[in-house]
Amino acid sequence: MKESFKFYENMKNTIGNGVIPIIDTSQLESELYQGGIPVSSLTANAHAVFHINRVEDYFRMVNFPLQSDLQPRRITVFNFFFLTKGTSSRSKGLDTYDFGENTFFFVPAYQITTHKFIRNDVEGFYCHFSLDLLTTDYKLKDLLNEFPFLEFNSHPLIVIKEEAKAFVIPLLERLLTEYKAGASCRYDILRTYLITLFTELKPFAASSAMVSSNAATTITEQYKKALSQHIYQKQKITDYAELLSVSPNHLNKCVKKTLGKSAHDLLNEMLLLEAKVLLKQTNLNVTEIAYRIGKNEISDFARFFKSQTGMKPSEYRLMS
Repeated sequence: MKESFKFYENMKNTIGNGVIPIIDTSQLESELYQGGIPVSSLTANAHAVFHINRVEDYFRMVNFPLQSDLQPRRITVFNFFFLTKGTSSRSKGLDTYDFGENTFFFVPAYQITTHKFIRNDVEGFYCHFSLDLLTTDYKLKDLLNEFPFLEFNSHPLIVIKEEAKAFVIPLLERLLTEYKAGASCRYDILRTYLITLFTELKPFAASSAMVSSNAATTITEQYKKALSQHIYQKQKITDYAELLSVSPNHLNKCVKKTLGKSAHDLLNEMLLLEAKVLLKQTNLNVTEIAYRIGKNEISDFARFFKSQTGMKPSEYRLMS
């Protein structure tokens, strides 16, 4: 919890320095408009700190998927999907998760996520919210301590029992009703019902979390989490081995045993993910992007990117 607390506390300063690319809520709203969502359906003044909609309503208005839905992205707000019908596949950092009905998928603010797949007959809710909405009444460290699934590196899936829907869905419906009040939307109502929802989910979060089966798996998971948090500052295997208090050789053995790939392969996957976000979410030129991910020569970056994707960085950037 302390690690996530420090991460969120430092993230705004890091973003302010232009190091990490993000999408804010105004850009999310713009994407919805461009995708065909009527302006009248996003009238709530609360959109900057809170938004909720039915997934099926979104599909009725938008020809899903938009290209932006399928690209890696990092946004400033927390978000979750809750499916009551159908299946989806989403990524959080380097991991991809398949999930279905009665399941919440949480993505914390500033984490990279990609919408890999979703059936077009799904039903459920999408919600995003800013910590600013909740920290009016709660300290950040208390929120993370009370609801660990909000932490940056938490397990994203929460599966609830069928009978729990009788409590959970009315809370989501109430949030939706209040949000639709537009200019009359009350932040204290949003805050209260969101916290109540999290309280209902808390007992299921612990049982849904992944449990590492052995030491190699534990170290591999720690390595992936470290990559998500420190990739702009640490771009060598030795840096992460030191961070995890293991030798580079032991780190590589653990990753190989767990995933069948090397620690260097995972590092490259994280660098590629960041490169894609930089290409799509910033106006940095390719040379600047190469430098950000530790490639001092643009030719090195171009070779790296093409070896991983089959296309040049400039081609990926222009891809609609």
